[in-house]
Amino acid sequence: MLWSLIKILVFVAIVAALAIGASILLETSGGVQVTVAGTEYTLGPLQSVIAIVVLVVAVWVLLKILSLCVAILRFISGDETAISRYFSRGRERKGYQALADGLMALASGEGRVAMNKAARAERYLHKPELTNLLTAQAAEMAGDRHKATESYKRLIEDDKTRFVGVRGIMKQKLAEGDTETARKLAEKAFALKPRHAETQDVLLRLQAQAHDWAGARSTLSAKLKSGTLPRDVYTRREAVLALSEAHEVLDENSSIDAREQAIEANRLSPDLVPAAAMAARAYVSKGKPKNATRLLRKAWDAQPHPDLAAAFAEIEPNESPQERIRRFTVLTKTHPDHPETRLLLAELYVVAEDFPEARRALGDLAEPGKGDARALTLMAAIERGEGASDGIVRAWLARALEAPRGPQWVCENCHTIHSAWMPVCSNCEALDTLAWKTPPRSEVQGAVAAHVLPLLVGQPDPAPEPEPMPDSKSDDIPEAELVDTIPRPEDPLETQVSTGAEADQKDDKKAS
Repeated sequence: MLWSLIKILVFVAIVAALAIGASILLETSGGVQVTVAGTEYTLGPLQSVIAIVVLVVAVWVLLKILSLCVAILRFISGDETAISRYFSRGRERKGYQALADGLMALASGEGRVAMNKAARAERYLHKPELTNLLTAQAAEMAGDRHKATESYKRLIEDDKTRFVGVRGIMKQKLAEGDTETARKLAEKAFALKPRHAETQDVLLRLQAQAHDWAGARSTLSAKLKSGTLPRDVYTRREAVLALSEAHEVLDENSSIDAREQAIEANRLSPDLVPAAAMAARAYVSKGKPKNATRLLRKAWDAQPHPDLAAAFAEIEPNESPQERIRRFTVLTKTHPDHPETRLLLAELYVVAEDFPEARRALGDLAEPGKGDARALTLMAAIERGEGASDGIVRAWLARALEAPRGPQWVCENCHTIHSAWMPVCSNCEALDTLAWKTPPRSEVQGAVAAHVLPLLVGQPDPAPEPEPMPDSKSDDIPEAELVDTIPRPEDPLETQVSTGAEADQKDDKKAS
């Protein structure tokens, strides 16, 4: 409110000053004489002031007209002027509208429409960094790979859009299956933007597929520095890459480097079973069995595994079975109730031909619904060692054929089963996705087992025929008593594996 009062007072003061000035000019004598074409004009003081104001306005209007004429001449000659800017703004409005329509068409899945809108936007805007990208993506959607490649190549020519162009061609090469060229393009894109997470993942996967373990470890370090990978995952995958590099060095017969890489891999991730096994073998080759024993014991504490037991057995290859049982106490006393520990003890006792102890060590692992193929096979070996009949042994083997396979190396990404650990899945080519776990049972396996089962079990031994009775008494003895004189198998397991033909035969005799 105070400000409004101040403005009113200022306005009143200005009006008062003008009024006072006009009154002074009216009271002043004299004037201004102007001669135009021989005619004299005498202007009073007030008229002189008005004439000066009119003259200033006329000069200003004349200058504006002159500047307009100059602008028209410059527009005709091609220079940038207000008129050209007016038309440019119109073209920009049309161009950005076409660009927006192209983006909407791209989001709607209309590739051809988006390409046409991109071409229209380029005519109006002349901004290839925008329109080429829209054209490339629209061409990929429409299936025009040649046009998409040309657009990406034009993007590579500009420093501001080079990364986008390289990444686009890299994805095209990946779709075509040209992994070698895609890896080189990924390295170029990684050099342009080292912190780009998608490029890091693609490059790491391609380097692992190409067995470029040194490059993969460098890329993994970059992922850790950029904050796109947690520290624990980095440590695990660094161990996997070091172990893979040790495998490669071992294949090249450079055992010293292989030992060092294997020991480094185990140091990074002690629970990595392949690294622990290889590191233990490296210590054994260096004449350090105590280090190997300590390493395998630590890995066994983390996860009992048959590969660890195999590496532990290689520490003393020439020992007797009894000595091996005593030495394996270092492992078996840890996790004594673990299924792998019990299976290991059963195997050791079977080798030592101590079959009762092997049966006790196996416990309930061979019971129906619990045992896997390994436990049931061990049970067949125990039965064979204790002198059981072939029918009993074949019955256990038949159950082993139908039982689950037990823990295996399974890819957590595509669930592909591998016979041995490897850093990269052979199916989906993902890095560090193999886990030691029980895979889901396949229905095909059960069907095959059902067909193979009769071949493995075989036909039952034919039952002995009853001795013929004298003619004088045969008519007095009921046929049911004759059937009861047929010997029956005493072992319940043999009764279980009897085929349906024997049961049908018995039923027919009872019916008769």
